[in-house]
Amino acid sequence: MVSGKTADFVFKNTTSAGDVAEHVYNNWPEAWAEEKDKISNHHVLRLIYQGRFLHENVTFAALNLASSKRTVMHLVPREKLPPVSSDDNKTNEKTSESSCCCIIL
Repeated sequence: MVSGKTADFVFKNTTSAGDVAEHVYNNWPEAWAEEKDKISNHHVLRLIYQGRFLHENVTFAALNLASSKRTVMHLVPREKLPPVSSDDNKTNEKTSESSCCCIIL
């Protein structure tokens, strides 16, 4: 979270950013109780990876995340994102069955 609080989650590489947001919202860490009051639903939660907001349909496989390493992402509330580019659509077609650990900040 932007507050600096962290939590560890493990997801398959086929998991999308939207699925992560929904999972985190439904399994909100107790240490983040103050932040949840500011968030109305999982649709406003956005992941940031390497300085870029991830669209809901982007999978971890499309990001080429290593399955045996932790990946740090930031979770922030945000209503709208820029439109999806054609490059994002092409990378979303990649899939893999491995899993990776995702640290949500």
